[in-house]
Amino acid sequence: MLEQKEVSELIEKAKAGDEQAKTTLVEENSPLIKSVIRRYKNKGVEYDDLYQLGCIGFLKAIRNFSAEFGVKFSTYAVPMIAGEVKRFLRDDGYIKVSRSTKALALKISCYIQKYKNEHCTSPNIDTIAAEFKIEPQEAVFIMDSCKFPVSIYEKNDDDDNRALVEKLASSEQPEDNVDRIMLKELISELNEREKKIVLLRYYRDKTQSEVARVLNVSQVQVSRLESKIIEKMRLGFDVK
Repeated sequence: MLEQKEVSELIEKAKAGDEQAKTTLVEENSPLIKSVIRRYKNKGVEYDDLYQLGCIGFLKAIRNFSAEFGVKFSTYAVPMIAGEVKRFLRDDGYIKVSRSTKALALKISCYIQKYKNEHCTSPNIDTIAAEFKIEPQEAVFIMDSCKFPVSIYEKNDDDDNRALVEKLASSEQPEDNVDRIMLKELISELNEREKKIVLLRYYRDKTQSEVARVLNVSQVQVSRLESKIIEKMRLGFDVK
């Protein structure tokens, strides 16, 4: 395992075009890459191909990483690796959505458009759920089912223009922390409103103003709630 200083030095060399530095980083982080791609086995893609995709994502992480993000390189690399695999699966049609879910998603989309025309605003999640006699969480899932979620490392249109992953620092070893890096455990510990804010902001790419309209609150309240959520999740990383 490379020391953090060695990793930083190799990243700088790799960015400058040092192929040996890139090779060393890939070889030393092979366990990390494998731990991420293991999630996507049995998706119709050979393991060696998954590994190559993971390496491509890892190299993109090297190219885009900056110490200014305030996170360890391994923390930043995980969603980049996963994102590369997901893009391939999406573009090649390996991720399937059931016909009934697609049909309901289309009905919801038509209802939203009709609601906008009649009320000059979008319906919130609770209104949509009530219209189709389903739970709000199910409504969100169905609406997102035909979309590819925005990665947590993509930037959003907020005050500091930082991605969620850039706001979360971790001191865990990558092999033991993949699930937490992917935020599943921490998000599961949030209450329903907090989960909805994270989902809308970082997986549906909504602005704070759009989230405010969905929740029927002010943009200032959303901003404050989001800051509290980030702090709560950061503390969760520190504790774990």
